[in-house]
Amino acid sequence: QVFGLSSAAQVVLGRGEFGQYISINLGFGIGVTLGIHAAGGISGAHLNAAITLTHCILGNLPWRKLPAYLLGQFLGSFLAAATVFGIYYDALYDYTKGNFTVTGPTATASIFSTYPPPYVSLLGGFFTEFMATVMLLLGILIIHDEKNNRALEGTQALLTGILVLGIGLGMGMNTGYAINPSRDLPPRVFTAIAGWGVDVFTAGHYWWWIPLIAPTLGSLVGSLIHKLLIDLHNQPVPESGNEKGQPVVETS
Repeated sequence: QVFGLSSAAQVVLGRGEFGQYISINLGFGIGVTLGIHAAGGISGAHLNAAITLTHCILGNLPWRKLPAYLLGQFLGSFLAAATVFGIYYDALYDYTKGNFTVTGPTATASIFSTYPPPYVSLLGGFFTEFMATVMLLLGILIIHDEKNNRALEGTQALLTGILVLGIGLGMGMNTGYAINPSRDLPPRVFTAIAGWGVDVFTAGHYWWWIPLIAPTLGSLVGSLIHKLLIDLHNQPVPESGNEKGQPVVETS
């Protein structure tokens, strides 16, 4: 998350001289890749609350682990926002003259959380986040599908980062592709505390709840699509003495 948010900070505060939109996509993709390497052996790299909840609903993860996983995700995301705020505080103050706003010519809240442009309706934004998360889940499950043409061992983290990059490149314009409640809500709470105020929750016709609900539903539907259209048609894995565990379930 630090890589993604700091990339957004450079693009906004640097007025286009220190990166473009693709810089943000690359930042989040790199962050996801490193996050999987850091936490993959510990938790399976649960970096996304929507996917963690989906695995609980499907019975792949005990419900008793959900509070600890969500707490870790939200705390990490909150601290990432605080870290980027500290790194770029001087630039933020120079850019805004000390007036931190959500909208307007010197708006900076979008560095930390997603806000749709005025032309995007709530329904359109919801559908975008929903479909982007469907594609995220399909991609993750395909990358780790042992009964299908899964990725080579050791490349899963990199390919998942590339998957997030691809979603940003193709589906990021409408909403900023939150695709993860853990990525969007904690920085929003931080900005509310750090000087942007309650506008972070009222902006965009109370947009804040959509990056929570749409990715959760998209995660469930993505898992269902994979089950119906791919997994049920896979050939069974030959019996061997070396069974694998659950795939990693991460994202930005």
